[in-house]
Amino acid sequence: MHDFPCRRSTRPLTRRDLLVRSANGFGGAALATMLADDEARAQTPGANAPGSGRAPDPFAPKKPHFDPKATSVIFLFMDGGPSQVDTFDPKPALEKYHGRPFPARVEPTQFNNVGATLMSPWKFKQYGRSGLPVSDLFPHVGACADDLAVIRSVTSNFSEHTNANYFIHSGSGLQGRPSVGSWVTYGLGSECRDLPGFVVLGSGMIPPGGVDCFGSGFLPASYQGSLFRHGSQPVADLTPPGGASPRSRAAQRDLIRTLDARSRERFGNADAVEAAIANYELAFRMQTAVPELADLSRETDETKKLYGLDDPKTEVFGRQCLLARRLVERGVRFTELLCQTLGFDRWDQHGSLKAGHEANAKAVDKPIAGLLTDLKRRGLLDRTLVLWGGEFGRTPVAQGSDGRDHNPFGFTMWLAGGGAKGGTAFGATDEFGYHAVQDKVQVHDIHATLLHLLGFDHTKLTHRFGGRDMRLTDVHGEVIRGVLK
Repeated sequence: MHDFPCRRSTRPLTRRDLLVRSANGFGGAALATMLADDEARAQTPGANAPGSGRAPDPFAPKKPHFDPKATSVIFLFMDGGPSQVDTFDPKPALEKYHGRPFPARVEPTQFNNVGATLMSPWKFKQYGRSGLPVSDLFPHVGACADDLAVIRSVTSNFSEHTNANYFIHSGSGLQGRPSVGSWVTYGLGSECRDLPGFVVLGSGMIPPGGVDCFGSGFLPASYQGSLFRHGSQPVADLTPPGGASPRSRAAQRDLIRTLDARSRERFGNADAVEAAIANYELAFRMQTAVPELADLSRETDETKKLYGLDDPKTEVFGRQCLLARRLVERGVRFTELLCQTLGFDRWDQHGSLKAGHEANAKAVDKPIAGLLTDLKRRGLLDRTLVLWGGEFGRTPVAQGSDGRDHNPFGFTMWLAGGGAKGGTAFGATDEFGYHAVQDKVQVHDIHATLLHLLGFDHTKLTHRFGGRDMRLTDVHGEVIRGVLK
């Protein structure tokens, strides 16, 4: 029984009427297809109250479970897997056995061409009041040692790039799960009205696994990472097309708002439609916000030099680090930085270890130190959690004569700011830097700690999907108390 009067028209159906009605039907079918992935959307924490006349705003700021130490995250992703024994985990035993057969068992995950024990080509130096040892690859980062909480006992479940990349980003080695950045924005919303809550700063190269590393999975699409390209035009189609005046485009937007309001009055709120509209409205606001973000002309020459923008070898990552600081200032919750290609296949040095790691470290060392220094002097480091690391580490035994293979059994990541205890070395690998042997840490523990510093109990930040409450850490994860202030 319909709750509206049914009126029969005696007027014949014209061709115009038929086309209008058919077009509306096709549009509805297309809209249903476009929004099919959002059918399982759940009410997000802190969303607008029922009866407000609007569907929940996916970008609205939300309160965490308890008072946070950090409100934003910057993830410095070292794609390819930097070697822990050549960066932040010195192993003198490698010098003793250098060039000799490796005196311990070699894991079957080492693909081929197993060589002799390989010492680090770089020396280590103690930095700061804490005396943290850092290799000659990172002299600038070493100068920030008292701000670093170095975790030397991280392990991964995967030794192949694609699965390991999914794992470090989403807590699952399979494609399709929400990225950690998506979980953060899902839990906290955004403090920035004009930019996405989760931004990925590209360098011209996407890690193995593709953009699904930054996807929102079963979370609403509003929370997926937005990829900003390197250069003066970081977002495609940012400039409005020609042929229409600003006044005309404003009239079009007003008409769309009017039609949307009438649709809500007639059919009620449709959460998926409202989310799509919110995305389109954000895209419009980005037309002004992104060019302003990317315009570094108001930054001082001293600041640009601090980040290495005056050197072609550091300019790319330096610009990303400077943009990351500007994103934090504007309230963006999660920013990920990607490494550039330098002719050595990222940090993945199966050969030419010395040349490859030196080139990669040169590109990021000064910019990272500049970022930490700049955040600190602006009073932003205390509320910004910086995470550094790759998807796994590398073996202490050589691959061939001058390379290292993948090593998920014990590698290094570090935290800075946002409630992390600076000047700390947590956990340990064996005497060769191969396996974690003390305070072993899983990737799930890294995620649990990150969420904890943002004010979340990782076991309670969930989303109902597939008949169960899903979470970033699945059924795993413990907060790493030893790296907290």
